[in-house]
Amino acid sequence: MTYRNRLALLVLLDSTIVASALAASLWLLGPSVSANRSFFVLGAALLIFHHCFFFYFKLYKKAWEYASVGELVIIAKAVGLSFLLAGLLQGLLVGPVQLKLLAVTWMLHILLIGGSRLCWRLVRGSFIKQSGKRKRTLIVGAGSAGTMLARQLMNNADGELLPVAFIDDDAHKQMLDIMGIPVAGRVSSIVRKVKELQIDNIVIAIPSLSKKDLYAIYTECAKTSAKTQIIPMLEDLATGRVSVTQFRDVQVEDLLGREPVELDIESISEYVTQKVVLVTGAGGSIGSEVCRQISRFLPEKLVLLGHGENSIYAIEMELKEMFRDTNIKFYTEIADLQDAEKMMQVMMFHRPHVVYHAAAHKHVPLMERNPEEAFKNNVLGTFNAARAASKSRVETFVMISTDKAVNPTSVMGATKRVAEMIIQHMDRISSHTKFVAVRFGNVLGSRGSVIPLFKQQIAKGGPVTVTHPDMVRYFMTIPEASRLVIQAGALAKGGEIFVLDMGEPVNITELAQNVIRMSGYAVEDIGIEYTGIRPGEKLFEEMLKDDEVMEQQVYPKIYIGKASAIYFEEIEALIADFPAMNKAELKVRLLELANNLVPASRQSLATVSG
Repeated sequence: MTYRNRLALLVLLDSTIVASALAASLWLLGPSVSANRSFFVLGAALLIFHHCFFFYFKLYKKAWEYASVGELVIIAKAVGLSFLLAGLLQGLLVGPVQLKLLAVTWMLHILLIGGSRLCWRLVRGSFIKQSGKRKRTLIVGAGSAGTMLARQLMNNADGELLPVAFIDDDAHKQMLDIMGIPVAGRVSSIVRKVKELQIDNIVIAIPSLSKKDLYAIYTECAKTSAKTQIIPMLEDLATGRVSVTQFRDVQVEDLLGREPVELDIESISEYVTQKVVLVTGAGGSIGSEVCRQISRFLPEKLVLLGHGENSIYAIEMELKEMFRDTNIKFYTEIADLQDAEKMMQVMMFHRPHVVYHAAAHKHVPLMERNPEEAFKNNVLGTFNAARAASKSRVETFVMISTDKAVNPTSVMGATKRVAEMIIQHMDRISSHTKFVAVRFGNVLGSRGSVIPLFKQQIAKGGPVTVTHPDMVRYFMTIPEASRLVIQAGALAKGGEIFVLDMGEPVNITELAQNVIRMSGYAVEDIGIEYTGIRPGEKLFEEMLKDDEVMEQQVYPKIYIGKASAIYFEEIEALIADFPAMNKAELKVRLLELANNLVPASRQSLATVSG
């Protein structure tokens, strides 16, 4: 229906309502009033003023299918003003006002006008509910976002979701109906209600929900066969980037059980903006995300250094497209960390202010079989990059480490712990470069990590492989890991090992089950197979050794580990002996050094950081 046709229909309807209200009042009041000249003046005045005020308050432009209490208040105001002016006009033109007639007509007028609009909502709502096959939907959260979502779903004739019940832990909302939709119970009753109400979809409609609470709710939803989705975050709704009905699937990142680390923008801008920044391993998962986030702070020049030409080319093209309207200069360097001379040339040519050292071999089983490659890349490569940075007078050098460097049982973890020692030693001997390390756990979605592997196995029909039912790991997202690296540079005073408060470790079996359910399958259909702990693996990881722990946070969710023993002369001896060692000897020496188990005959070579 066009606006003109709709307007004509509403004007005709309201004119009929005004006349009907007057006629009904006259009939109800009987002989106490009469249809004289005063009656017809009142009727004409009411008709004119009614339409004038309804036009003034734009009530003929309202979409009554979305009307609320606010619209009813405006109706009452328009009708009240109409009767006030009509009564005054009647008194001025034809004498005494028939107050009984005026009062009864006003009540009937309000009732009929409001009722006509409400009937439209009820009829339209009933039509929508009965039209088409719609998926029965349970909304978790009966607050403002949940009720807004329910209203939009009910009023969307073309939508596929039909809200049939709310779930909310608020005791005051239990047993109530909101917009005709019952609050069916608490979060603990989700499984039972999904079965009772034959629910197809669940939508979590609490945009301000903490990660911990989201994990608890999703755990209950995952016990059902219903598809679970979530509405956008509060800031996205507030800025208008998305609407409340643009919900998305729950991601693994949502289930970490803790809030993500945020950046101190001001402190980062001070040491990055209009500076020269170099990132090693810039084509990798962490290195490329560091490049993306650093570029937002508008450095003068960003040097992308890596060994793989394809990955470096890809991130270069991406950054040039993303930041084409800026003055950032992007440079690429294809270089091997093991080439000390090339690293020196690169550093001396670009003279970076900040270096983020993200290049490393990280796969535990592969490094167990190839310890010499882990040593060359993680130890020699770090040594070369750190010395080149010191010689070229870099201001801040941030190395990315791992929780596997704590009490390491693997070659990869041992090489990263030795690399930390190198960084701490370089900080002691360098007068102008601050060397720091950042230690964090497994990164969700990074190359070779467990989530992509699970998804590949699920796509092939399963089973999903887990090494041990009790295996637990700390997890963080790629952007979160990159933010921690960048923030560490701003906090650096020299020699620190920064550690993120990773919350509670995640059981890998539970993680696998969640990924299966998020992919739309039942755990029983895909299956989980336990393959046994691989060489070098531990059932659990630690972020800090007992003697490293400092309880005070230097920044929200970020700690600094205490300085520990640095066996740099032993490291130099290992580097010197490396060419003549076999794999078994190299493993033993690395693990001894990383776990501070240097034989007594070499204890005199050990130095302790201050």
